[in-house]
Amino acid sequence: MRTGSEPTTARSALRLRLWLSVWGLVWAVAGTVAFALVGRPGWAAACGALWLIVTVDLAVVLRHIRQGPHYQPGPDVPPYPPPEHDSR
Repeated sequence: MRTGSEPTTARSALRLRLWLSVWGLVWAVAGTVAFALVGRPGWAAACGALWLIVTVDLAVVLRHIRQGPHYQPGPDVPPYPPPEHDSR
């Protein structure tokens, strides 16, 4: 819910999230390969699952970066009123 107190220049840290995803991807791939080479299939599978999750997150972050900024109401748009509560 918009309260009207948000900063007008607030932005998501997508570039930071991108580089953290790349860092996680490197470690997940390295872990999968290393554990597979030393004969630890359980740990290799866990790193492989993490690899999949990081890859999906990386794709989502790249999609959001490519979409660019979205419409945000300006300072002249009043905040939404709080929802009405029933007093039952």
